[in-house]
Amino acid sequence: MPAFVDEAQIHAKAGDGGAGAVSFRREAHVARGGPDGGDGGRGGDVWLEASVNEASLLGFRDHPHRRAGDGGHGRGNKRRGAAGADLVVPVPVGTVVRGPGGVLLADLDRPGDRVLVAGGGRGGGGNARFLANRRRAPAFAEQGEKGEERWLDLELKLAADVALVGLPNAGKSTLIARISAAKPKIADYPFTTLEPHLGVVRVGRPGDETEFVVADVPGLVEGAAEGRGLGHRFLRHVERARVLVVLLDVAALEGRSTAEQQRVLLDELARYRPELLERPRLVVESKADLLGPAEHAEKPDIDDGAHALRVSAVTGQGVDELVGRLAVMVAEAREAEVAAAEGPIVVHRPLGDTAIDVSRLDDGSFLVEGRAALRAVALSDLTDDDALAVVQQRLRRLGVERALRRAGIRDGDTVHVGELGFTYESEGGALNAAADVEASSRQPGGPRRTTAAERKGTAS
Repeated sequence: MPAFVDEAQIHAKAGDGGAGAVSFRREAHVARGGPDGGDGGRGGDVWLEASVNEASLLGFRDHPHRRAGDGGHGRGNKRRGAAGADLVVPVPVGTVVRGPGGVLLADLDRPGDRVLVAGGGRGGGGNARFLANRRRAPAFAEQGEKGEERWLDLELKLAADVALVGLPNAGKSTLIARISAAKPKIADYPFTTLEPHLGVVRVGRPGDETEFVVADVPGLVEGAAEGRGLGHRFLRHVERARVLVVLLDVAALEGRSTAEQQRVLLDELARYRPELLERPRLVVESKADLLGPAEHAEKPDIDDGAHALRVSAVTGQGVDELVGRLAVMVAEAREAEVAAAEGPIVVHRPLGDTAIDVSRLDDGSFLVEGRAALRAVALSDLTDDDALAVVQQRLRRLGVERALRRAGIRDGDTVHVGELGFTYESEGGALNAAADVEASSRQPGGPRRTTAAERKGTAS
């Protein structure tokens, strides 16, 4: 039987965009046909989608990498490259997705909920895109954008109608095995259950029956809310339960009375999530078959005693009454949720990434970061003066020039954008930054490209 895994990581890699084409019309009797390079196709996205067909994160434990398809390159005659195929990765309902630093990205708590975890790169524009009155024959195109790539943490919180909460060896596994078809490991020593089990319980006649899911949550220990033992890993499976069953051992486990057991359990729930105490709950004393006649006659010495039941999963005492009361409580809890549950499927999309960031490096150069800035310089031939003019215009529109001035840049300083190096010059209040290429050219008021000799001198 495969293991149950409720924590995993995924490496999501979106598809890269295809490159735009550099092409010119070549037809008989047509002089100077003009540019007709097509755009590259967009790379595929990576989505996570909550699915009822998944019950564990086991599939990510040894194979965490998921990649979408790349976009096709553009071609002549303005033919666009094919878009890369999106990748939809199914995860169990109740999966929480977190980014770097534990930042919550999405909580996929309903079937069909999905989140975009890696956006595909945009396809590059072909040279036909850059046709203008001053550029009649653009000999450059746009490179495809790299798809997003990131590691994410996945955490599964089981979605059950009823959660059995109790100290180790309180009889939870025996009870769920009695009322459902679940077959957890059962033994007479603490911590038999190291992973949660789900059981489906049906009450009533066929065609008019109530069905609900019960979770056997591994036993809690005092201090679980602070992470003692595997406290947080156990407690998170209680968060989504509609009804809580506080299971107490009448055999006075480790010398603890039922009242003391209840105090410990409720205290741990309150410290972990105070709102858990507001959930409908039923107090149940288990192992009633171990009580003598005189003890059976005594009223339970616990809070909520009027709502407490005594059951024996071994003999069946009180089990039918327990199941019946749980069915009523679950039905009432579901009705209370109907209004909140109605609505369209939730699709989580990140905000558009148009922000740029300018920082100064230890060597005195400046680094410009942000997807928008990388797109601005992603042209196929930065030795082309027209291409450099396009880059300069794009960077100016993004506010890179203003940001560099605020950061204290001076003439001659180096600016890095992605893998490219630029030299900064201010002339008439304009940004003049040129790609670090092996050429020397100067236009009035335009970019200045550094030569190989100049770079060598700077390095020395």
